[in-house]
Amino acid sequence: MKFYMTPGSCSTAIHIILEELEEIFEAHIVNLPAGDQFKPDYLAINPKANIPALVRPDGTVLTEVAAIAFWLGKARKRGIFWPANLEDETRALETMIFVTSALHGHGFARIFAPGNFSSDSQTHETIKAQGRALVEKGFGIVNKTLEGRKWVGGDYGVADAVLFYVEFWADKIGMALPGNLLSHYRAMLGRPAVSLVLREEGYSPDKLGQRDRV
Repeated sequence: MKFYMTPGSCSTAIHIILEELEEIFEAHIVNLPAGDQFKPDYLAINPKANIPALVRPDGTVLTEVAAIAFWLGKARKRGIFWPANLEDETRALETMIFVTSALHGHGFARIFAPGNFSSDSQTHETIKAQGRALVEKGFGIVNKTLEGRKWVGGDYGVADAVLFYVEFWADKIGMALPGNLLSHYRAMLGRPAVSLVLREEGYSPDKLGQRDRV
């Protein structure tokens, strides 16, 4: 398989899943600041001009974090990283969609790229503050769903890698995590595949997860 990714981005979730599954894949870096996502060669692979993208063994392409995670969880290694029962499966899907749409698409997008929401630079700090408020509210919601659970879907699975990438972003910008999310984040940091991916993407796992909870 060919995996198109950007270090430290949402694609980190898929990178972790691929390593957890011990998949053999080619990693291709897409430099978003340089505009690689708009180059014809990449648009031929992913006309959405975003990351990640995964070219599967049959040559077909999957995009969107939740969709790629779902396919890897269900289709590879006999589905060992996908929940076995309907309730846990539903919770895993619910969390992945909420992470990618609300926490990422509405919250962190405003924090990291306020210019995408307004061309007036004088409003950017307000937009960032709005994004932070959305993330904090969203974290509170997910924190409640993790009550009494170590992992999102009961056992460890792909939804945990998806949740991890927004926890990781929060850590990078100095945002404290609620208690259950902090426990989840630290548990993820303790997994060998997560440490491997972070080091490969240029981060030191030993320096992460040190902040206290909210």
